[in-house]
Amino acid sequence: MDKRVILVVEDSPTDEALLLRALNKSGITNPIVTVKDGLEAIQYLFGLGRHEFRNTEELPAVVLIDLNLPKLDGLEVLRRMRPDYRTKLVPVAIFTSSIEEQDLINGYSLGANSYVRKPIEFSKFSKVVAQLVNYWIELNEPPPPGEKIWAHHFDRSA
Repeated sequence: MDKRVILVVEDSPTDEALLLRALNKSGITNPIVTVKDGLEAIQYLFGLGRHEFRNTEELPAVVLIDLNLPKLDGLEVLRRMRPDYRTKLVPVAIFTSSIEEQDLINGYSLGANSYVRKPIEFSKFSKVVAQLVNYWIELNEPPPPGEKIWAHHFDRSA
């Protein structure tokens, strides 16, 4: 069974509590790491700041990220993740209340794997969270561990 971390990047305490409750209700037992802003998400992913002793070879199964975050917004987190071979292939699901079409376009353009709008009703919110996370935990086949070693070869010009 997949026991990789689910990284939740959410600045709203209410949305964070709803998300954690929905994950718990759905029976997902993976460890969940929550951070409150984009800067801490980057620090977690790359083992910086208070996360400097974290084993950065253990990448999250999925990063659930809001767009409107303090310090660094969700799109900036993607901008910093995708060029780096260590985080290039980590699945990122934007989970936001934004209805702006440009956010949707920018999210996919910057390498998001999924873009999901947060439902307002808790029952729908809970169902969407369960489906979203279960896809990445149960159905998706992650890249093999060695991928991080050779993924950067695709960045070279022909």
